[in-house]
Amino acid sequence: MTALTVIPNVSDQPYHSAILARLPSEWAPWPDDPTSVNHDEALSTFVKRAQKKSFTWPKKPVVFLSDAHADAEAFEASLIAAGVIERDGPHPCEYTLTKFGKKADIVVGGDCLDKGPSNLTLLRSLAHLYRLNADVTLLAGNHDLRLLMGLLSLERETDAGSQHLFVRMGKKVIPLFKEVFDQYLADTQWDRDIPSEAACRQALFPGNAWFANFPFYAAGFITAEGIQREIGKMTKKTQSFEAHCSHAGLSLQQIYAAAMKCRSLFLKKSGEFSWFFRRMRLVKKRGSFLLLHAGLDDHMAEILANHGVKYANRAFKKNLMSQNLFSFYYGSLANTFRTKYRKADLPLTPRGAYVARQAGIQVLVHGHINQHFGQRVTLKNGLIHIEADITLDAHSRKKEGLDGHGIGVTLIDKKRGVIGLSCDYPQAKVFKPSRKGKREGAQ
Repeated sequence: MTALTVIPNVSDQPYHSAILARLPSEWAPWPDDPTSVNHDEALSTFVKRAQKKSFTWPKKPVVFLSDAHADAEAFEASLIAAGVIERDGPHPCEYTLTKFGKKADIVVGGDCLDKGPSNLTLLRSLAHLYRLNADVTLLAGNHDLRLLMGLLSLERETDAGSQHLFVRMGKKVIPLFKEVFDQYLADTQWDRDIPSEAACRQALFPGNAWFANFPFYAAGFITAEGIQREIGKMTKKTQSFEAHCSHAGLSLQQIYAAAMKCRSLFLKKSGEFSWFFRRMRLVKKRGSFLLLHAGLDDHMAEILANHGVKYANRAFKKNLMSQNLFSFYYGSLANTFRTKYRKADLPLTPRGAYVARQAGIQVLVHGHINQHFGQRVTLKNGLIHIEADITLDAHSRKKEGLDGHGIGVTLIDKKRGVIGLSCDYPQAKVFKPSRKGKREGAQ
């Protein structure tokens, strides 16, 4: 083990002491154990491919953090841990960029929203990072896009492809609506021109016929397993959504009013958070690394191989406000921020993995699948993945038996390799292949 000098030092300010106390003080070669790899050959395959002349590292150091899920404290603590920012006050958004932060390529891997403790505080913290002129790329996450699809569905003609998308957001979006109602509407005449409770229920919920019609609407587009899973999920959400709203102290009229306010905040050019979806990208490629929220399927691999990353991001933008929400949300573009490589998801086969590698994509860096022991290197049908969702938000951590808010990032640098930093693992995990084909520091 070696002293943790590979992570840029953070200044010894009182605001940082609690963060430093929870971080590992040493680094070690990436562990070859089930908490850190999924396959006996995951690391050896990574080493072999990283030795090839065609393998390239990013020109600038990349700082990847994902799935902050409305926890600004975890988000900012992770940026401090990476040496990107330093605090100049005790409250959210009171920070400046460090020298390292000014040159780093910062990638926020999606899922900024839902769960808690505060969606709006997290969004304002991210906005502050943009105001500092940091080099930030915001990637699309499934929780983020679920909000957009739900908001857009309120203005579209109801059909079996989209009329369920509002309730599909589920209970995890209710804290956002509660925050919006309390901060923007509570002290106003919010109920002026708001439909009755019954009318709001009709506008927000799918009709009874949806459950009979959706399987036929989706046939040939979604896998049979995917259709069955969607019906089961929507049965539960339809039955429980109103109760979850009531538990949060919100009527359906208040939910409807908050949703309309969210449309103004996120979708109008003058809205406080209008930048959020406008700045969002689907994928980012740096060297041989593809950064995204969840993963690839064969069709998406073909798109990237034949047309490239810029084309994929343009296609994402054009489809983001598509008239056909169904075809976007259940297609290959959205599969990129939704897949967990289940039978219900569009598949990544060995052929698709081969196509991705031929296109210069050797490693996927993603969030979406949360871990309890820091980052994990996985091998999926011959394609290397780095699972970098290390469970940051306090809500998930409490539910899953972890302490406090999370702290950690994944750094990718041609001089230092891949560094997985997490408060939940005793050392920083370092992957850096040597010229002899062994990981540096390996015994």
